[in-house]
Amino acid sequence: MRTVAIIGSGMTRFGKHHDKSVIDLMSEAVLEALALSKVDRIDGLIVGTMSPEHYENRIGIANILAGHLGVEGAIVMRAENTSGSGGSALYTGWLTVACGLADIVVVVGGEKMTHLSTEENAAIIAGLVHEYERRTGVTLPSYAALVARYYLYKYNVPREALAYVAIKNHKNGSLNPKAHFQKEITPEDYFKSKMVADPLRVMDYAPISDGAAAVVLAPLDIASSYTSKPIVIKSIVGATDTLVLHEREDLLHLEAVRTSTQRALKEAKLTLNDVDLLEVHDMATILELIELESMGFFPRGGSWQAVIEGYTQLDGELPVNSSGGLKSKGHPIGATGVSQAHEVFLQMRREAERRQVRKDVRVALSMSMGGFGNNAYTVVYEVGW
Repeated sequence: MRTVAIIGSGMTRFGKHHDKSVIDLMSEAVLEALALSKVDRIDGLIVGTMSPEHYENRIGIANILAGHLGVEGAIVMRAENTSGSGGSALYTGWLTVACGLADIVVVVGGEKMTHLSTEENAAIIAGLVHEYERRTGVTLPSYAALVARYYLYKYNVPREALAYVAIKNHKNGSLNPKAHFQKEITPEDYFKSKMVADPLRVMDYAPISDGAAAVVLAPLDIASSYTSKPIVIKSIVGATDTLVLHEREDLLHLEAVRTSTQRALKEAKLTLNDVDLLEVHDMATILELIELESMGFFPRGGSWQAVIEGYTQLDGELPVNSSGGLKSKGHPIGATGVSQAHEVFLQMRREAERRQVRKDVRVALSMSMGGFGNNAYTVVYEVGW
C-alpha cells in the first residue's frame, strides 16, 4: 500500500450559518483546501455527514456536492457513521489513495444543524441509541451525565475537574478564529451555567453547530509536487464496542477507543510516548477524561489531575484539543473528524497562529468517535519532510 499524505486543508467557521446550506459550507471548505494544495484535478470525493436527510431533506449529497463543484469522472461517495462520520470519511479517502485507486482525493465533512430546535436535534441524534434504551428516554447527554457521576464517585474526583476541561478548551477556542465559541470562561461562568443532567452543566457540552472541514490527500511520492510540508497519515484504524452501554464490563472504559489507538500506533511503529499532540472527541467534558485514560495516556482515574496541573494545555507536555475541541470549536457532526485532521495539519506545519503549541509536533493523533464509544477511528500523523 502507498504512503498517504495531507497536502492541503480548509475549514469554515463553525457556528450558526442561517444563510448557508450544508452544500454551501462543504463547498467553502473544499475550495479553501484546493487553493492551498494547488491541485489541478480531483480523482475522488468522499463526503462525511450524518443526517442531511433529516436536517435539509437531502439525499445523494455526495453527488449534489460533486455537481456543485464541477467534479466529473471521479470516485464519489458518502461515508456515514453517526458522530464518527468525519473519521470514517477520512478512513475511506485514505484507503482509496493507499490502494492506488486514485491519486488526488478530497475528503470533506459537514453538517447543517442550527436551524432546528434543541429538541429536534436531540431527537435526531437519539436515533443512534439502541431502541431498547431509547424507549426509557436515554440520550447521549444523559449517558454522559451517568458516566460523569460514576467517574466522580469511583475516583473521588472534585467537580472542579470537569470545569478545568471546559475552561482549557474554551481558552484554546478563544484563539481559534474558526471556532464556534471564541471566548474564555471562568470557574464562576462554569458553575453559574444551567444544570442539564447532574453533574453536567451547559458548559460541559459541545454546542449544536453548522460547518464543514476538508483535506486533500495524495500519495507521498507526488505530494512534493504540491507542498513542501506534507503531513503523512502513518496509520488509521477503526474499532467497535457494544452498542448497548449496560453490556459493557466497565462504563468508564471505551474499548473501541483503546483498541483503535493501540492498533494504529502499532501499525505506525510508534508508542504513546512518541505522541506530541492529541485531538479527541469531547462531546462532553467527561469524555475527554475517559478517552485519555482508555487510550492509555493516563491511568484509570488519573487524567483529571493532569488537566488540573496544566499537562494538557497548549504549553503543556501533551496538548489536547488545541483547536478548542468539540466543546468550544463546535460539533457540526459530520465535520468533526475532518476538522481534527485540519487542526493537526496546521499544528504540525506550525501554522496555527495564536494557538500554536509550544513544542514542535512531529507525531500527532486524532480520534473520531461514533455514538458513545460505539466505534472509533484513530489516526496517527507524522511530519513528512
